[in-house]
Amino acid sequence: MLNIRDIIEATRGRLVSEGESEFTGVSIDSRTIKSGELFIALNGDRFDGHDFLSDALKTGKGAIVNSSRFTVHGSRFTDKTIILVDNTLLALHDLGRYIRKSFNGHVIGVVGSNGKTTTKELISSILGTRLNVLKTMGNLNNHIGMPLSITKMDKDTGVMVLEMGTNRPGDIDELCNIAMPDVGVVTNIGYEHLQGFGSLHKVRDSELEIAPYVKKLVVNADDSFLMEGVNAKFKGDVITFGIEAKDADLTVKDIDFSDDGTRFIICANSGCIDIDSKIPGRFNVYNSLAAASAAHAIGFNLYEIKKGLESFTGVNMRFEVRREKGVTFLNDVYNANPSSMEESINELARFADAGKYTGKYKRAIAVLGDMLELGDYGIDGHKKLGKKLSDMAVDVFIGVGPLMALAVSEFRGKGICADTSEDAGIELSKIIEDGDIVLIKGSRGMRMEKVMAAIEEDGSKKSVDFAGQHRG
Repeated sequence: MLNIRDIIEATRGRLVSEGESEFTGVSIDSRTIKSGELFIALNGDRFDGHDFLSDALKTGKGAIVNSSRFTVHGSRFTDKTIILVDNTLLALHDLGRYIRKSFNGHVIGVVGSNGKTTTKELISSILGTRLNVLKTMGNLNNHIGMPLSITKMDKDTGVMVLEMGTNRPGDIDELCNIAMPDVGVVTNIGYEHLQGFGSLHKVRDSELEIAPYVKKLVVNADDSFLMEGVNAKFKGDVITFGIEAKDADLTVKDIDFSDDGTRFIICANSGCIDIDSKIPGRFNVYNSLAAASAAHAIGFNLYEIKKGLESFTGVNMRFEVRREKGVTFLNDVYNANPSSMEESINELARFADAGKYTGKYKRAIAVLGDMLELGDYGIDGHKKLGKKLSDMAVDVFIGVGPLMALAVSEFRGKGICADTSEDAGIELSKIIEDGDIVLIKGSRGMRMEKVMAAIEEDGSKKSVDFAGQHRG
């Protein structure tokens, strides 16, 4: 429960109307606020929460509003608790920080260019074998979602696992100033958001803004560029993981890939344990190692790590293996940058090579949307991708968007250009055959999930048409 005294102390707000004195939680959405919750009216790029104050207070018991908006929106809510602040976003940050300071357990911050969400979920799955875990909800890893997640803490919370995203220098520092993690996890460094960073060195520097806050830092020993930065910036306890780096603190051996998951053995100084993971892909071995290392760093044993890793079934829209009427889809549509795109394409090639050897797969098809926010690297990065695809076991390449059209122009196989993800789905539905394996991936702004939706809609239409002909 949050009470008025704590909220005012945290936010340095001014109480102008008092109704309820305790609240069951915090909400920033008038559409989903629950009875007993406190509404924080945020100003966004496309909305102003103050415009929905009346709707929020039909269900909610109070609100934090900007002082400048109170005379317009707040003065009539005399039966509700109204707290005035200078800036509601900063009030949310202050409230999150205040709650975090009252927590005595471990707080694990997860950063990196790729794999953050899956790693966060894997860590939570392991720690959940022993503790009640509070984690960032979904992919809410920014300056709104992360502090909002912290406000969900209750008396039973045993550990926090907080994903932290960044688009520009200073973002991780801002989030760490709220969350104050004592353990940091850096998954890797890659070509992400270059439009905001400008260079790979600045990406690394920004991810490593977590270093001054933590006592222990879990890092990918196979990423030499990351390790160079860690060695220069961090003097605390470094816990390393790797597939290639055999001197890492946690390593793997005997990796056995399949369409439905991956088997491998994790080894630490305390011994080795076999893992039968339900998530496929070499990159997910890295994510599993990162999670195991974080758990091991705070005292979890290998058997708890095994239980947590093996019970995890994946994250929606992140390299899901789906099978529809004889076609295998690698549905990896949540986001993309050059590093993650390369990993997913390598997995498509691995699937295809193994499947063609056994006769399981006929063709490999890549349906790829533009990689956004790459700045000056965008054109060159997409052209390099097209050339790379030409040297791999990819039979058909459907490029979505103007940047992927450049990639298609460099592809030596069968290439198709599509303006939108819906168009790509239509084109794909025309050519897919039983036994094909299809990778679908692109930046979030390309809405690549619509490719799959178009395929499913086409299948439904064909079923209806067939049924109609049969009845006739």
